[in-house]
Amino acid sequence: MSPLRRISRALLAFLLMLLVGTIGYGLLGFGLLDALYQTVTTITTVGFREVHPLNAVGMVFTMLLILVGAGTALYLFGVVLEALIEGHLRQQMERRRMDRRIDRMSGHIIVCGWGRVGRSCVQYLSGLGKQIVIVDRDPARLQDLEYPNVLGDVTDDSILQAAGIGRAQALIAALDSDADNVYVTLSSRALRHDLVIIARARTEDSKSKLLRAGANRAVNPQLIGGRRMAAFALQPNVAEFLDVVMHDDTLDYRIEEVEIVPGSPLVGRSLKDSALRQTTGALVLAIRTATGQFIANPTGETTLKADTILIVLGTPAQLDAIRTLGGK
Repeated sequence: MSPLRRISRALLAFLLMLLVGTIGYGLLGFGLLDALYQTVTTITTVGFREVHPLNAVGMVFTMLLILVGAGTALYLFGVVLEALIEGHLRQQMERRRMDRRIDRMSGHIIVCGWGRVGRSCVQYLSGLGKQIVIVDRDPARLQDLEYPNVLGDVTDDSILQAAGIGRAQALIAALDSDADNVYVTLSSRALRHDLVIIARARTEDSKSKLLRAGANRAVNPQLIGGRRMAAFALQPNVAEFLDVVMHDDTLDYRIEEVEIVPGSPLVGRSLKDSALRQTTGALVLAIRTATGQFIANPTGETTLKADTILIVLGTPAQLDAIRTLGGK
């Protein structure tokens, strides 16, 4: 039982004894304030004199109240002292503050698993100013963690709900086991059909299983890491440029995606007519159509349609300008 629950139960028992004592002395002819005063001095064993002389019934009632009420008061004092000495009360209060903080979050990213992959994801997302909730079953990993976190088995739906899955923008399943990642993906997809789920795959065979389980993307970090190392060996400048514009906060340029929503002034216009380069300064590198097809290095005659995704290179101000035109 948690320390806060023990304290609340002990406090409830103490208040009940105060009520019983006050009612009892009231039936013996005491006024309300006198009855309450007599009860408090009795169960706390202060030892003051009786407010009014007691008859035989009053003496028996007082003895019973001392035996039960004093024990309740001592128990309450002991529970509070134990919680303060062991630090449980402080931990519980911090946990409640963190839970309230998570409850106020919306559009955050849930990262399941605080291992090497999870840490790398959080470091990148934190650099972008995203709100993050970390879930892990190992209390040692979460100790003194600065980010909002939930301790528990992420395969449990109640833990996902405690992490705010109903209000989250995306979930990253970065657990050590492919089986756990598949289970988390299934549970998350059942709870939120529109949630963006990115799952870690330790092997190539597990990628198809994760996609069938409901993941939007299945990523093999070892495979991607190996390809990046090979790219640096063969085309170091290209690889470094892409690495910088995607991950380096010191460079002002970024590559981001911008969606053209229905009703945008860009819908139905060609790239040449929209004059995005001239009006915003951003460079359209590629287009992904609503059907999922990529058009790299699109020509000026390419027509922009609703639900089209633009892959754009530019500064934050230029990207904000093109987002405004896109309707986002």
